Amino acid sequence: MWIAGREIRTASPLTVRVPYDGSPFATVFAAGPNELQQAVEAAVAAAPVMRALTLDERSAILRTAHYRLLEQKEEFARTISSESGKPLREGRVEVERAAGTLLFSSEEAHRLAGEVVPMEALSAGKGRMAMTVREPVGVIAAITPFNFPLNLSVHKIGPALAGGNTVIHKPASATPVCALKLARLLHDCGLPAGALNVVTGPGGAIGDFLVEHPSIRMITFTGSAEVGLRIRARAGLKRVTLELGNNSALLVEPDADLADCVERAVPGAYAHSGQVCISVQRIFVHRRIHDEFVERFTTAARALRVGPPLDPATQVSSLITETEARRVEQWVEEAVAAGAVRHSGGPRSTATLQPVVLTEVPEQSRVFRQEAFGPVAAINAYDALDDAIARLNNSDYGLQAGIFTNDLDKAFHAAHRVEVGGFLINDVPQFRLDQMPYGGVKLSGTGREGPRYAIEEMTEPKLISWRTRRG
Repeated sequence: MWIAGREIRTASPLTVRVPYDGSPFATVFAAGPNELQQAVEAAVAAAPVMRALTLDERSAILRTAHYRLLEQKEEFARTISSESGKPLREGRVEVERAAGTLLFSSEEAHRLAGEVVPMEALSAGKGRMAMTVREPVGVIAAITPFNFPLNLSVHKIGPALAGGNTVIHKPASATPVCALKLARLLHDCGLPAGALNVVTGPGGAIGDFLVEHPSIRMITFTGSAEVGLRIRARAGLKRVTLELGNNSALLVEPDADLADCVERAVPGAYAHSGQVCISVQRIFVHRRIHDEFVERFTTAARALRVGPPLDPATQVSSLITETEARRVEQWVEEAVAAGAVRHSGGPRSTATLQPVVLTEVPEQSRVFRQEAFGPVAAINAYDALDDAIARLNNSDYGLQAGIFTNDLDKAFHAAHRVEVGGFLINDVPQFRLDQMPYGGVKLSGTGREGPRYAIEEMTEPKLISWRTRRG
């Protein structure tokens, strides 16, 4: 663990394994009640130190970390690939994105300003002036998932530090190594001891401790809807932001550029074996072009190279655990038994699944209605756009969705009617730039990420008013 600016070990070692073959990669240690309390005390003690830093001092730490991370790109990329099973080429992209997120957070620290309140807009305000300033929330607990172990951590930690907060970070049990490396990197860049603490171990007990501790003022969580709802119910009056699940959908109109659409949709469905909250899972294709789309999509999916994560040529590797691979395999078999047609996707090999393409998928099947979080694309035909939109909206989730069409009227018609937090035109819902406001509706969560938007969630506006001689 990393508490108060130093490494902490306990008598409970945990082995981090490479998902692809189960080989050991690293050893971390499980936090007990004593270590959790130490982390809270360290964060509380560091809170006035962080609050007292100037905006420029916070910005400088994050900006230095941006450059240091780029210098260590290959080391971090190999760590990401080893602990998460993500192909190395994707791990390198994640490091670049995380460095960019640090840079955006650095810039937002410089922009942390309030506003002038027009008190004299009412007659009772004559002779009064007021302004707002933004102050840190305090101690923030950040709970992050395995699928982007570096960048999703930075999306919470960067804005929190830019806003002058302190952080207790609970990374996913399967992928804690990036979090520990990031904590040391930020410490080496001048971050005060205790401003960032990392506690490792099984999620249930640690998560409950953080959510319920009275000294923690905010919870920011990325993960499953089930856990997010539990956090929301137990957090009381704490501020909570949740980025939860999804079953992203794509609409394909008959006037779409099919070559471009398939070129974007295939990696959108199978990057990191589909273990991305905005992976393309449901594809609604106009019946007029359905067969051609399926043929092109299936050919491209079969051509993806499946292999070990550290092979630079690998495009698809394993899921995070064999248990998860079995679950996805079971969902696929259930859909096929209910009438779905499988066009690709061979037998499972431990935690690795070949990319699966299904058509004629029953829309009440789990692989269609729930979040598959695996390398599966379910393609169904439609006759009218409004019907497809209604079927798309028939979901408990609403994170991102997209449409391919050359008709802007159709595109914006869909954009205004699809129930999601983000809608992409002539692109896949898996597209994300890290400065975007990112978050969803319904069971996809509350609040928005992206440094500018996250820092608003992580700071409090305070009103300062004064009466002048005119009053």
